[in-house]
Amino acid sequence: MKYTTTSRFIKSATLGIALAISASAFANGNDVNLKTMIPGVPQIDAEAYILIDYNSGKVLAEMNADAHRDPASLTKMMTSYVIGQAIKSGKIHPSDMVTVGTDAWATGNPVFKGSSLMFLKPGDQVSVSMLSRGINLQSGNDACVAMADYVAGSQESFVNLMNGYVKSLGLKNTNFKTVHGLDAEGQYSSARDMALIGQALIRDVPEEYAIYKEKEFTYNNIRQTNRNGLLWDKSLNVDGIKTGHTSAAGYNLVASATEGDMRLISAVLGGHTYKGRETESKKLLTWGFRFFETVAPLQANKEFASEPVWFGDNDRVQLGVDKDVYLTIPRGRLKDLKASYVMNNSELHAPLAKDQVVGTINFQLDGKTIEQQPLVVMNEIKEGSIFGRFIDYIKLLFHHWFG
Repeated sequence: MKYTTTSRFIKSATLGIALAISASAFANGNDVNLKTMIPGVPQIDAEAYILIDYNSGKVLAEMNADAHRDPASLTKMMTSYVIGQAIKSGKIHPSDMVTVGTDAWATGNPVFKGSSLMFLKPGDQVSVSMLSRGINLQSGNDACVAMADYVAGSQESFVNLMNGYVKSLGLKNTNFKTVHGLDAEGQYSSARDMALIGQALIRDVPEEYAIYKEKEFTYNNIRQTNRNGLLWDKSLNVDGIKTGHTSAAGYNLVASATEGDMRLISAVLGGHTYKGRETESKKLLTWGFRFFETVAPLQANKEFASEPVWFGDNDRVQLGVDKDVYLTIPRGRLKDLKASYVMNNSELHAPLAKDQVVGTINFQLDGKTIEQQPLVVMNEIKEGSIFGRFIDYIKLLFHHWFG
C-alpha cells in the first residue's frame, strides 16, 4: 500500500537525453495539438510501419505494427545479430577464413536464382569480415548460407539460434525459417519486432552494426553497393539498417538516424515501390526529429531523493534509479516536465540492499503521467547497533503515538 508522496520539479540543469511517448498521445491523423503544436503523423504509403526512439524504445507512430508480414531480407538483420554475438563471445573472429560449401554456391544453387548474391563459389576462402559485408550491404543470400554453416554447422542449426534470440529479445510476432529471408512457409515478422531487432543490433553488437553505414565494398574485383539509399540522403544522418524485397513482402526498409543525442528507428513494411520505401521512411524520421526531443532527466547512481531510515547504521538513505532514464517529449516542453515519487511503505527499516526497489518515480507532463521508473536504494544500509536500534524503537513508538 502506498502511503507517502513527494513531488518536485526537475530542474532543467539536470536534464540531458532521450524519451518516448506514443504519438497518439500528441497527434492523431491530421489533428493538431495546439499546446504542443505537433501535427498528425504523415500519410505513409505502406502496409505497416512503426517509429520508435532508440534509447527508450517507446513508440512515436505506428500502423499495423504487429501484423504478420513477410520480412524478406530484413531477416538478415537477425542473421547479422547472431554473427555479431558469436564474434562478441569469441566463438568466431572477423579475420577467420570461411571455406564456402556447395550449398552457398551462388550460381549453382537453384534457390538463389534471381536473388541478391555476393557471387561465392565452392572452395572460396572468404573472411568473416568480408562475408558480413556481403550480408549487410549487398544482402547476399549465398553469404548468409556460408556464415550459417560456419557459425552453427548447418542452416537449420543457425535458424534455431535466430529463433532463440527471438525469444530472448521478447519478440512476439516473429518466426524465422531461413537464414536469408527468401520466401518460406511459416516465416514472418512485424514492423515492431524488426525495429526491436534493429535496436538490439545497435545496443548489443555495435561493431557489427557499424558495418551498415558503409556505402560499398569490393569482393573478387566486383564493387558492390549498399542497398540502403538513405545513406546518401544529406538531409538525414542515417547510419543503417536494412532493405528487403520479395513479391510477397513488397518493399521493406528498417532505417536508423541520429540528430544530436537523439536516435530514431523506423520500420516500413509492405511498401509499394523501390524508392517509395525510402521516401516513406524519410517522412517518419523527419517528422520524429522535428516534433520530438530526447532528454535524460535522471542518471544512474545520482541521488534523486533521500528518506529517513529506522534501525540502520545511517539515519537517511539516498534514492535514485539503477539505470539512466530516457524520455521523449514534444520539442520545447522540457521546462514543463515534472517528477514525483511515491514510497511503497510509510517507513524504511534497515537492512536495505543496494538497488532494492522502495517506490516509484512518476514523470508528468500537463498533469498526465508519461513514464514511471522504479525508485531504488543507492547505498546499502546495514542494521545499526543494538543500542541504536533500541533508541529508534523508542522514537518510532512515540512517533506512532503522537504523530
